[in-house]
Amino acid sequence: MILGLGLLGAVWVAPLEMWLGSSFAGHMLRHMTIVALAAPLLVLGWPALGRALALGPLIAAALEFAVVWAWHLPRAHALAYRSEAGFAAEQASFLLAGLLVWAGCLRAGHPLAGAGGLLLTSMHMTLLGALLILAPRDLYSAWCGLMPDLGGQQLGGMLMLGIGTPVYLVAGLALTARAVKEREAAA
Repeated sequence: MILGLGLLGAVWVAPLEMWLGSSFAGHMLRHMTIVALAAPLLVLGWPALGRALALGPLIAAALEFAVVWAWHLPRAHALAYRSEAGFAAEQASFLLAGLLVWAGCLRAGHPLAGAGGLLLTSMHMTLLGALLILAPRDLYSAWCGLMPDLGGQQLGGMLMLGIGTPVYLVAGLALTARAVKEREAAA
């Protein structure tokens, strides 16, 4: 839990945009740290939180999908970029969605259900990251009042792929392995 809280604190105070040379890439690193790194550490380190937030894995994955894709619509992204309240709402909803996914998937009654939720999340994160990388133009700069930064958007997409895809995939495979071991032990 301490590590999860530390990561949350670090991504809120670190000048990620300056370090990465891109507003969008810094924003994406913050987002991925919250949903794919801090959220599972909080759920694992604070079991009562995991029990309180545990929904069905597919319901949690669907809610997380809706939150993530909604905030990546250009108008919503601009709201988070231009407004402190919008930014706080975006980050809080990312954290809640991440907690719901990890609580639902890690606390699922059957590990394969949790694996399904995490693998579904991995797939949509991969798709969104690929869309950001392969887009022929900057999708957000005009909405945010910024100069186009296609390279920053592509770096943000690579961060999404490089963090989200393996984290969700490995966790889903670990749950699948647990289900296989449980089945072998029962046989």
